[in-house]
Amino acid sequence: MKTDVITLDGKKAGDIQLSKDIFGLEARADILHRVVTWQLNKRRAGTHAVKFRSDIAGTTKRVGKQKGGGTARHGSRKSNIFRGGGRAFGPIVRSHATKLPKKIRALGLKTALSAKAASKKIVVLDSLSMKDAKTQGMIKKLDKLGLSSALFVDGGEVDANFGNAINNVPKMNVLPIEGINVYDILKADTLVLSKAAVAKLEERFQ
Repeated sequence: MKTDVITLDGKKAGDIQLSKDIFGLEARADILHRVVTWQLNKRRAGTHAVKFRSDIAGTTKRVGKQKGGGTARHGSRKSNIFRGGGRAFGPIVRSHATKLPKKIRALGLKTALSAKAASKKIVVLDSLSMKDAKTQGMIKKLDKLGLSSALFVDGGEVDANFGNAINNVPKMNVLPIEGINVYDILKADTLVLSKAAVAKLEERFQ
């Protein structure tokens, strides 16, 4: 499948052939759901915790007499039914990460790329670089391209001027090719790839 290559100024700079094995797969909502769930689970810190009965500093002396008090026979003030006592079934520090085969992860990325291509939401730029790190200049270029929410992916290290210029623009994100992921692709309205990024993707899934 052939698509146009344009510059940051919105001018045509040739065309490029996109591989059907990467950008032409059928839509698979189940695969995308599995990959996004795996990715978001992996992001969770899992550092939430509470103090249980054994973690509370307090006396274990019997609250009252065994008999004749007219109340329950409590043996410790650290019980969860008392103010200042431990929690009964609170969260503990743990990992929320789940396992997902590498083949499913790779298929999820290709499916996300194919979904953007099918909906005509992929733009290929000649390069992602700017002479000056000016946010106002970047906003003008984005207006020319007709972009309001986009993920930019470069083939190598992100150009410093380009990254600084786009950082303050709402709903815009830029990543190197190593950081491309299903969640960020689906979150953005448009996926913008550099020619170098397309080459790296084809090399990756060759």
